[in-house]
Amino acid sequence: MSIRVSARVFEREARVFSKLWRGSVFSSFVTPVLYLGAMGLGLGGIVDARNRSVGGLSYLAFVTPGLMAAGAMQSASGESLWPVLSGFKWMRHYHAMSAAVPRPGDIYDGVVAWLGCHVAISSSAFLVVAALLGGVHSGWAVLAVPAAVLGALSIVAPLMAFAATQESDAAFSPLMRLIVFPLFLFSGTFFPVSLLPGWGQALVVLSPLWHAVELCRAATTGRGGWVDLAHVAALLACVVAGGLWGHRTFARRLAP
Repeated sequence: MSIRVSARVFEREARVFSKLWRGSVFSSFVTPVLYLGAMGLGLGGIVDARNRSVGGLSYLAFVTPGLMAAGAMQSASGESLWPVLSGFKWMRHYHAMSAAVPRPGDIYDGVVAWLGCHVAISSSAFLVVAALLGGVHSGWAVLAVPAAVLGALSIVAPLMAFAATQESDAAFSPLMRLIVFPLFLFSGTFFPVSLLPGWGQALVVLSPLWHAVELCRAATTGRGGWVDLAHVAALLACVVAGGLWGHRTFARRLAP
């Protein structure tokens, strides 16, 4: 019953997106592609011209999976904050849903599932463009899409739970600037984490984005191994922990 109800919430989110998708194209697809062109082809051309590989890869091949995972996480992060608060406070459609059949947990699960689907669509499009530009070196690259989705959900789950506790969006911009954006810069997206100082390398293990980047890079380069199971486990732990928190905060916020 709960799966069917969550599926109806998913359908509602998909129908809304079908009317408003043009407003999210730039942030979810165009921006990562522009980064890929600027960093992968622009800066990458300079790096490659000096015959300097990054971990045995061209810079374009190195940065492609990082931008794929980072773009997915950044776009999903924004969708996990303001729209969720809108559902509780401004538009209050979550209250309308909970007054009918869906329980708070069903609403949470349906929205999380939709965001995962949205990330899968944009990541697939990005992967096609990256392949055409020469940034993909393995047929296993298709696995980079579920890796990017899992990475995005690892931050979507706790951010949605957090958004449900807020009465205003005052904390959202600082959170994006001080937490999400630094993850984008220091999680192996643009350079190997081995270039960080020792304490930085120790801290990067706590970054969900780093685990997602490593999975995507293993897929696009065909260099996967047993260590990838540890990355999957770390991301799943974030999703489960965020989900448990999200069910509680949604239930508390929507309590009659």
